[in-house]
Amino acid sequence: PKNIFFLTADAFGVIPPISKLNKSQAMYHFISGYTAKVAGTEMGVTEPKLTFSACFGAAFLPLHPTAYASLFGEKMEKYETNVWLINTGWTGGPYGVGSRMKLAYTRAMITAALEGSLESVDFKPHAVFGFEVPQSCPNVPSEVLNPRSTWNNPADYDKQASDLAKSFVQNFKQFESYASEDILAGAPKI
Repeated sequence: PKNIFFLTADAFGVIPPISKLNKSQAMYHFISGYTAKVAGTEMGVTEPKLTFSACFGAAFLPLHPTAYASLFGEKMEKYETNVWLINTGWTGGPYGVGSRMKLAYTRAMITAALEGSLESVDFKPHAVFGFEVPQSCPNVPSEVLNPRSTWNNPADYDKQASDLAKSFVQNFKQFESYASEDILAGAPKI
């Protein structure tokens, strides 16, 4: 495939609604398998809770997750595949403060990626996670693309982003001894 999409529902309002991942980031985020459980997704869940599921399906993996991530990275490189992280979760703040990403925007971003419209736009690296964030997208307001600009207090966003990044790093400790330097290079910067 020319494009692969990782879906997350970030209930903390940190992850941009669309980000382009390099090979290292794609492998790292594939192993991480980040999303959030929110009310209605599982019995007993009333408040958002972050969760990680290696390769987005840990229960079904007979091999170590790094084996799948390495193979994924090789195929991504060989076939020049774009990997996009799509956040269908919250913007403008965490659950209870912000609002859910509009489905129309998610559809527009995926359409733009599939049609190649994002190949000619400017990208900026996310300050914490490092992935590339498009600065414009057809049918999506530019401010929506940069989650920090949707928060009332940017310092609150920075704290939330730092906390989420620390959760990624903590979760990944279980994979570090098996992960290559190429995979580890995809980690957030804290």
